[in-house]
Amino acid sequence: MNTQATELLEKIRRQFDTAPYPRVPLERSPKGDTHLLYIHDLVTPYYVNHQRVLNTEGKVILDAGCGSGYKSLVLAEANPGAKIVGIDLSEESVKLARERLKYHGFDNAQFHALTIEELPSLGLEFDYINCDEVLYLLTDPVAGLAAMKAVLKPEGIIRANFHSRLQRALFHQAQEFFTIMGLMDNSPNEAELTAVRDIMKALKSGVLLKARTWNADYEVDDERLLANHLLRGDKGVNIPEFFAILRAANLEFISMVNWWQWDLVELFEDFSALPIEIGLALAEKTVEEQLHLFELLHPCHRLLDLWCGHPGQSTPYTPVANWTDDQWRQATAYLHPQFKTATFKADLIESIAESKLFEISHYLQKTNEPIKVDGLLASCLLMLIDQPQSVSALVQHWLKIRPLNLVTSQPTTEMEAFELMKDRLADLERLGFILMEA
Repeated sequence: MNTQATELLEKIRRQFDTAPYPRVPLERSPKGDTHLLYIHDLVTPYYVNHQRVLNTEGKVILDAGCGSGYKSLVLAEANPGAKIVGIDLSEESVKLARERLKYHGFDNAQFHALTIEELPSLGLEFDYINCDEVLYLLTDPVAGLAAMKAVLKPEGIIRANFHSRLQRALFHQAQEFFTIMGLMDNSPNEAELTAVRDIMKALKSGVLLKARTWNADYEVDDERLLANHLLRGDKGVNIPEFFAILRAANLEFISMVNWWQWDLVELFEDFSALPIEIGLALAEKTVEEQLHLFELLHPCHRLLDLWCGHPGQSTPYTPVANWTDDQWRQATAYLHPQFKTATFKADLIESIAESKLFEISHYLQKTNEPIKVDGLLASCLLMLIDQPQSVSALVQHWLKIRPLNLVTSQPTTEMEAFELMKDRLADLERLGFILMEA
């Protein structure tokens, strides 16, 4: 590491020793935050990569750049029975992380004040590595990813993200301005925070930097200010640059973490109305190219957030939408483990008892419109809370509770029930609420 990189690393260390991130109260628990737990549950990316359901018992999970330990706590809550290991370059942050996990009763956790490049010194291999809000601070992100790859098990998965250069451009301009003004020479303290606030408030309201990056929250929230306008070492990339970094580290893209928010087709009012040659050209683009086109049209995501792993470790499989009837008849349905809660069960029972639609998207928002299921499908989901069910068992359940076709008043045939069950399960699987194994 050269002298300039060493000096920057030391400045970043001092900043986070002075102001550990995130500043989440020790007693706050992520329980009940289904979305947060869902994306930190190893079950989610493992299913995306292999279309198999994983048991997290005994898995070893690394939180690389754990900060004050809130994401480490999320990982512990989301992955029952897993061992949590956290590292951070800031000793003060590591102390808070240890205290947080102990406070919430997680004894199977350990934390170390290390840089990511020092990971091999732990002598551990990991099933999952959560590297969240870290890569954009590294002077050499390829070396950081390579160090994580070196301690990743063969089927292991890394979550990694960068700030979007397109979405984040004005914050990077703010950081450059405040660097030139000498407000980022040392760890920002009250004097620097006050100076930034004074400058931003003094700007005319029409100045673009103020109009796009400033609101009342920054006037009272030190953490937001430090994480945006005064974030030392912050860098952004676009999709092609991120994929180039993955290739340089010999890692393979699996999926965007928030894949349902990266659908290029959904950006168009009517995709079918495009000229045929344009529609065909877009459809034939690679995944990387489609993601890049999306960000050029709609750079709405602060983070380019993805899962990756060793090359060639993904399991080839047929998407559920393309299954044959024989595959469906052999299949088993699982409710995603983050929905197996007392609250979810109670709400299901209430909707069934009161013959009202169950708004499943209340627990995990995957579309702009609410996703609701009827009492018949809700009763099938209720069965899945206790244990996985074969599709044939769900079909038989359907026949018991709806023996008659409501349109014809004739007995519901097994084929009718089978076709309806296929359609309903396929929709919920596509949106990530249930998992299917054939």
